[in-house]
Amino acid sequence: MDKGYVHVYTGNGKGKTTAALGLSLRAVCAGKKVYFGQFIKGMKYSELESQSILPNFEIHQFGRDCFIFNKPTKEDIQLAKDGLEACRKILTEGKHDVVVLDELNIAIYYKLFTVEEAIDAIKNRAPHVEVIITGRYAEEKLIELADLVTEMTEIKHYYRQGVPARKGIEN
Repeated sequence: MDKGYVHVYTGNGKGKTTAALGLSLRAVCAGKKVYFGQFIKGMKYSELESQSILPNFEIHQFGRDCFIFNKPTKEDIQLAKDGLEACRKILTEGKHDVVVLDELNIAIYYKLFTVEEAIDAIKNRAPHVEVIITGRYAEEKLIELADLVTEMTEIKHYYRQGVPARKGIEN
């Protein structure tokens, strides 16, 4: 790939991270190197096992417990800022073909860093790097920057009937 594009997967429906993981699997199977940075997340998700199974796949979390029901702490903010700087370095170095910024939109929504800081990191990437951004509430500035935007819309979800997240499907 000579030119990397920017994808945004947003909306209130399920499947944003799942789509990014699917694209990551496809890229690794095509011989590409993938970096998957998860903002806000610090819980044990099944995808964390992937780097021990998949060659050329790296995943890092930049969060603790999910604070969505509380206010982010200074530690949450610092972890997100450190994560953005780590991702900025990965984007600039160009050693990875695909860089996923999972829940970047949520990190911006909760003001862990600014949309301008995120855009600066994305714009200053190596030219061949494909960037995937996930999370609800995508800022208009990120949508304008993106080359591809997909909005996931919830029509029906068994979660509303009390079904908790299931290992290997939602977790």
